[in-house]
Amino acid sequence: MVRGVFTAASGMIAQQHRLDALSNNLANADTVGYKRDVSVQKAFPELLLRRMNDDGVIQFPYRGEPVGSVDKAAVVGKLGTGVEQNEVFTIFEQGAVHPTENAFDLALEGDGFFVVRTPQGDRLTRNGSFSLGPEGILVTQQGYPVLGDDGNPLEVKLNNFVVDEAGKIFANERYLDDPDRLVQMRENQWDETLQVGQLRLVGVEEARYLQKQGTNLWRTTRESGDAEDLLGDRRPQVLQGFLEKANINVVVEMTNMIEVNRAYEANQKVVQSHDQSTGRLISEVLRAQ
Repeated sequence: MVRGVFTAASGMIAQQHRLDALSNNLANADTVGYKRDVSVQKAFPELLLRRMNDDGVIQFPYRGEPVGSVDKAAVVGKLGTGVEQNEVFTIFEQGAVHPTENAFDLALEGDGFFVVRTPQGDRLTRNGSFSLGPEGILVTQQGYPVLGDDGNPLEVKLNNFVVDEAGKIFANERYLDDPDRLVQMRENQWDETLQVGQLRLVGVEEARYLQKQGTNLWRTTRESGDAEDLLGDRRPQVLQGFLEKANINVVVEMTNMIEVNRAYEANQKVVQSHDQSTGRLISEVLRAQ
């Protein structure tokens, strides 16, 4: 009976980890570029149950003497020994892209990350909600500079820059009063002499092993591999005036949360049942003595 308590308790702990991941997903349902977490559990090895006083050996007698035997496993069933938290990993599925009509909002379609510079080092992000910093550079909502392909912060000016699908940044101050020219620029008919920089877009070999740093930032780990610049066709498409929403389906997350709560309650009832059974057993033993 004590084994049953431990098994049910391990199930409660595993469900608590699942609930933490689901709660974090729901809390970030409106966070730009957020990627949902999934909690994965792993079962402990199962035990084989055999009949008592039966080793499964069948003898073949001949004229009163054994001439052979066969080992027939006397297995009655299997007994689970519990479950444990294996890992929490991030699902990097593409989120829905919504227009904002804000020139500082950038979205990525495809695999890849923006690179920003923080006091702890360069970090990766999918949150393209940028703004103009006091030094005239492109910054995140936390004030971290967004890096270009040369490794330096990108310098832009308010309302006079255009970003193409490859992440190239062009100054359009010559054509602010020329709507036709701006339309041509939006259609990728760029004037290369006006290019002032290009976004640095990177990828990693195993994105699921990136480590979250808070404020929608990730850092590379040994398992994920180092960040590598994406070039040519490997670069994701950059959309100016759009933002990528979190890849979360609120209905699915709420359904999973209900499932977790019911599983937790079921394990809790198992613990209570074992506790009551143990209490009755002890009481009856003491009464018999």
